[in-house]
Amino acid sequence: MPRRTPTSLKDAKKTSIKSSFNALVYIPRFFKEIWKVNKKLFLLSAFCRLIGALLPVIILWVGKLIIDEIILQVSIDNPDYYLLWTYLAIEFGLIVISDLISRAISLTDGLLGDEYNIATSVTIIKKTNKINISLLEDSEFYDKLERARTQTTGRVALMSNVLGQAQSTISIATLVAGLIYFEPYLIILLVLSIIPSFINEVRFSQQQYSLARSWTSERRELDYLRFIGANDKTAKEIKLFGLTDFVVDRFKNLSEEYYQLNKTLAIKRSALGFVFNVLGSLSYYGAYVFIIYRVLSGAITLGELTFLSGSFNRLMRNLQDFFSKFTRISESALYLKDYFDFIDISIVSKTKEDMSLPKKIEKGFEFKDVRFAYPNSEIEILKGVSFTLKAGEKLAFVGQNGAGKTTLIKLLLRFYEPTSGEILLDGVNINRFNLATYQEFFGVIFQDFFRYEFTVKENIAIGNIDELDNQPKIENAAELSLANDVIAELKNGYNQQLGKRFLNGQELSGGQWQKVALARAYMKNAEVMILDEPTSALDAKAESEVFGRFIGLTEGKTSIIISHRFSTVRQANRILVLEHGKVLEIGTHEELMKNKTLYSELFTLQAEGYQ
Repeated sequence: MPRRTPTSLKDAKKTSIKSSFNALVYIPRFFKEIWKVNKKLFLLSAFCRLIGALLPVIILWVGKLIIDEIILQVSIDNPDYYLLWTYLAIEFGLIVISDLISRAISLTDGLLGDEYNIATSVTIIKKTNKINISLLEDSEFYDKLERARTQTTGRVALMSNVLGQAQSTISIATLVAGLIYFEPYLIILLVLSIIPSFINEVRFSQQQYSLARSWTSERRELDYLRFIGANDKTAKEIKLFGLTDFVVDRFKNLSEEYYQLNKTLAIKRSALGFVFNVLGSLSYYGAYVFIIYRVLSGAITLGELTFLSGSFNRLMRNLQDFFSKFTRISESALYLKDYFDFIDISIVSKTKEDMSLPKKIEKGFEFKDVRFAYPNSEIEILKGVSFTLKAGEKLAFVGQNGAGKTTLIKLLLRFYEPTSGEILLDGVNINRFNLATYQEFFGVIFQDFFRYEFTVKENIAIGNIDELDNQPKIENAAELSLANDVIAELKNGYNQQLGKRFLNGQELSGGQWQKVALARAYMKNAEVMILDEPTSALDAKAESEVFGRFIGLTEGKTSIIISHRFSTVRQANRILVLEHGKVLEIGTHEELMKNKTLYSELFTLQAEGYQ
């Protein structure tokens, strides 16, 4: 698996501090999305934070009043403690309210974060569905998808940090006002204690993001190695071929590279952070000495000492937290940019107009000098392919591996566009039809069909998910595909959970999975049916029966069959033989056998193998 791995922090440093700040422009859009998720919860969280922001300075002020009241009552002959106990009760009440507000903030943030998590995951899934297959198969684009998909937790933390930042801003403003009222010179010491630490955090958060971004593909490889190294689907080959050490070594080597880069960054960040925190502590104690001096000189009261020292200490911690959150926000905003970049990907459709599809195919499909090379590849898979698929005809594709059979299907389904040439449906270029409507025209089972770890019922209904609750139709599809025999042996029948990922799941054999997948094709009354090697795991008898039923049930329908078993292929009306991306021959089984070329040769070889 080739990769470009940064060997130093310098190699990974592709994101400037300026870009970190520029990414903050995505914050307003981010909160518009959160607002749409749950307006009431958002307003409740904002209200709690407003109250929470004002409470610290109020509590400090009440504390000052308590100290001053104690000193006053001690100094007089007939003390009256009513006001003192009143202040104490008020402070107790404020502490209780502060704790309640803090818990309310945590609760609302958690609930709002969960709802936003759900909303963004749904958005990503829907967006992915709209994206062309060619993009999804591109590794660089997949890295972008991976960053958008895996950073949900970071986006939820970003929401809390930004809301917390607004709360901190109000708290800081009230505390600063208190300091300015009593001792404005303390603000200078405060700035000196915070700014160096802030610059340090911004610098290193930017480097952290750059490192994480440049390692997107490598981290995907690490996840892949974890999967194949500890998974029931790969366990047999891992054991049989003795691959454990190979997988472990590859995982350790790649992990160690990332660890060393991250370690270097973490050490530098911690070391400089310590230096700047020492400077901050010196500034704090300098302010503390100044306040004590002012008390001793009689310029301020002992209560004011308590208020000022508490305010300065809390303000310094608030500012440190403010700037620390700011760096986390600017870093998270870069990840947020990845998310919105993915969401904003423009879906370029080559459909020039949304023509209505014919209700019934009259002429059929025509490939006219179609050439095709996969993106970022100079190798042509198809080299001037021309043929017709007549309406109601069953056409079989034959050819050795890599001849271009499945590629033809992908072009017909408009997963890709031809490099040159065109494909026509009843004389109209298929690009002129609406893509989604056009693709609904087809019922397809691919050779690499996905094994959904859902129930049997859901696995079959995937072929036409709108009919999920149509049990008779599902059972009929299962009978046609021979899946009913498999289902009869399952403990929970159509409600049996398939696969081993979830509780009470049951794994099927390859042939059993194929029968279930084939049932999907019968769920959809499609105009065009395509079977791309869907029976490779079935024995010869089962395959013959499956195709016999398919031929009978699709009478009059336009169909394409790809199979390596010639006993199946010969049942097609015509057979298209591909070789090296070109049409070698096309005709009926009898016509091709007379040609004495590739089809005849392969058929004879396979027939001899059964004798």
